[in-house]
Amino acid sequence: MDAFISFFENMPDHYKLGWIFLCLFFAWALEFSVPLARLNYRKWRHASRNMVFLLTSVIINALFGLATLGVFYWLSNNGFGLLYLVDLNPWVELVLAVMALDFVAQWFAHYLLHRVKWMWKFHLVHHSDTKVDATTGTRHHPGDYFIREVFSLVTVIIFGIPLAFYLFYRIATIFFTYFTHANINMPIWLDKTLSLIFVTPNMHKFHHHFERPWTDTNFGNIFSIWDRLFGTMVYDDPRKVRYGLDVLDGNLDEDLVYQFKVPFDKSVKTDY
Repeated sequence: MDAFISFFENMPDHYKLGWIFLCLFFAWALEFSVPLARLNYRKWRHASRNMVFLLTSVIINALFGLATLGVFYWLSNNGFGLLYLVDLNPWVELVLAVMALDFVAQWFAHYLLHRVKWMWKFHLVHHSDTKVDATTGTRHHPGDYFIREVFSLVTVIIFGIPLAFYLFYRIATIFFTYFTHANINMPIWLDKTLSLIFVTPNMHKFHHHFERPWTDTNFGNIFSIWDRLFGTMVYDDPRKVRYGLDVLDGNLDEDLVYQFKVPFDKSVKTDY
């Protein structure tokens, strides 16, 4: 465990950036090899638009990282947080930390992004993509991503999560983000088996259906157990899914100026 902690605490920034592109290229390789749907679009143009959102997320993440290093230091030196109240095997604590972050900072935050009107308007941008592929996973309006970062920080403080555990969680979320959004045709038996515990590509596609109720299902990022526990799990034939949103003009899904303005556009009506 000491080596594990040392590796993640001292991981250079270029390792993290390299991991992002390694996961993306892995997902792209699968998309070219076994596509789920034949999407009629210019893949590189589509990717370049979504990479702009990735850039804003990287900047926010870097700023949060600088601002919260003192938080991790304080938690460690003062033994503050739920994990400091128990004496468990460090590997068990790692699993609990990842599960706590996945539940609060991903599932619960994501659920609120769909249920609170002003949050939903930021989250619309993620759902506005009419050609869902791996790069869609990076498509978050800065306001949407900032909300998620706040929930992550709150979870870290409540549970007293060490920096190394948190960074491992971030590495895991990067993989699942690209993998679950990827336009890949996984064998049903494999996808359905994995979905008993983890979020899978077929499972997540329903979350990107253009209208409710499917849009408001499958909120998980790493673990599918939260959706199963709270009754938000859906599993069907992913070929039934139509991407985009019924409240937005799908022809503008690659118009960056329009997308950045969506949360502030009063003409965009929502049910919340």
